[in-house]
Amino acid sequence: MIFPHPPRRLNTSDSAAAAWHSTIKPMPQHPDRHVPLQGATNFRDLGGYPGHGSRPLRWRKLFRSDHLAGLTDADRAVLAALGLARTIDFRGVAERAATPYRLPGVVQHSLVIEPSVVQRMQDLVAAGRELSAAVAVELMKDLYRGTVNDHSHCFAEMFDLLLQADIPSVLHCTAGKDRTGVGSALILLALGVPRELVLQDYLLTNQFYRHPPVPASETPAEALAVLWRVQQSFLEAALHAVDNEQGGVDVYLRQRLGLSSAALETLATRYLQGA
Repeated sequence: MIFPHPPRRLNTSDSAAAAWHSTIKPMPQHPDRHVPLQGATNFRDLGGYPGHGSRPLRWRKLFRSDHLAGLTDADRAVLAALGLARTIDFRGVAERAATPYRLPGVVQHSLVIEPSVVQRMQDLVAAGRELSAAVAVELMKDLYRGTVNDHSHCFAEMFDLLLQADIPSVLHCTAGKDRTGVGSALILLALGVPRELVLQDYLLTNQFYRHPPVPASETPAEALAVLWRVQQSFLEAALHAVDNEQGGVDVYLRQRLGLSSAALETLATRYLQGA
């Protein structure tokens, strides 16, 4: 079982740790980052990444995950030991209705971002287009661009929740990779985590997420394979939209998401060590 205290400090004599302390390259996978659960495969801690002033994010404060409807009693005990008290759910209305969950003592907040890629794929097929991996990749990039451009109100509310109460929280959608990936990236960037580490955290989904069995489909397997994984270019598409269409991350956080200097300082004090 994983307990809610911070993990022990890495031994800086280890080659991996020495590499971490001497460069800004992605941090080696920490053994406490992934929380092993039977009913969710992508539950991860955002702690440890260096933020403003090289202060690391606090452990056991911010998590990201796939949906929580399949948790076992043992899983619930693990989350209770972590002190989890709030979930921020980006799933659409039908997704939530199909796989609801209840966790004792945990407040649920629904910030609806409806899924759209499958419908767009169906529309392309109806229009006589052939689906391929390349087409699916472009659809995913469009999805990510649309997520930051069209759903900024959801991310503004996400930050408002994080500012309202200092309690351990988890962001999730269905797979914990796209909507959750964007939300997690915005939190890390707001706390000053370097972009290359934000991308590294995002790509950990490919290491941990295991999708459920899917029914037979006429959609080509190569196109479906794109949907079940993440690619760096997906999140980069969202970040490029923020840079090129929204004026950059700082402007996006302040003007689109309404985070004042005081709010950003509160976030740093709350979620960074040594603040």
